[in-house]
Amino acid sequence: MLQILFALGFASAALAAGANGPIVHHTQLDWDNDTPWFGGLSGVEMRADGKQMTVISDRGRIMVADLARDALGTLTGLEVIHSVALRDQKGAVMDKPHADAEGLAIAPDGSIFISYEGQHRIARTNLADGTTEQIIAPPQGALLRENAGFEALAVDAEGSLYALPEDTRSNQIPLYKYQNDAWSIAAYLEKDSPFVPVGADFDDEGRLYLLERTVTPLGFRTRLRRIELAGDQTSAVTLLQTLPARYDNLEALTVWRDGAGRTRVTMISDDNFLSVQQTQVIELTITQ
Repeated sequence: MLQILFALGFASAALAAGANGPIVHHTQLDWDNDTPWFGGLSGVEMRADGKQMTVISDRGRIMVADLARDALGTLTGLEVIHSVALRDQKGAVMDKPHADAEGLAIAPDGSIFISYEGQHRIARTNLADGTTEQIIAPPQGALLRENAGFEALAVDAEGSLYALPEDTRSNQIPLYKYQNDAWSIAAYLEKDSPFVPVGADFDDEGRLYLLERTVTPLGFRTRLRRIELAGDQTSAVTLLQTLPARYDNLEALTVWRDGAGRTRVTMISDDNFLSVQQTQVIELTITQ
């Protein structure tokens, strides 16, 4: 049965919180699921047709959900059709220190990569049973603290992995690139405190979308930037920047193109398994 708690569609104008960027707020849906393992969603990848997505939880689970949409493409419901615990290379279910999955990226060949915090690593993962197939160690010299590792993970059209640390001690964020079994720094992105990276994805034109978050006494704030990469040079435009509590704790990001040729952004919040928070699914249409 489709889990639908609350859905709103906005077809003509951006909400005030996003009026400073070239976006239309398309859908907000609160995703409710009564199973005890559901929650803490931290990474997402959408299938090209927008009707199915792969999602990870920071409690060590990977799942697949079917999406219901109306004739206009507005999201109306979701149903989990596959869910397994994440496992190590020996097939054992990961314990808590090793199961903090944060970033998700699916390569053009279908390979699934997950970044983990705490025990920092990136793992190629089997979707069917959740088993780790390969471990990629973080780059030497990367500043990764226990609860601030590679939250943002993306893969480009060539299959190269990109990872951004959640926290740095400088005014720049290194964009790490993994290609041909070696790490390099592809570029440095300008850091604009207090926002920190929590999600990333490439569109089909090779532009990097970066989801950032900060916490205030009044609630979470969200920022979405689109970044053009030209060698080691970058240019960025802010698509969305919200006031506190407009959305919940948005962490997961995926970018895709709908049947009408429009660029769509889907973001999901991490509810931290707390009753005072929600698992929100937010969809935006990029107009420029």
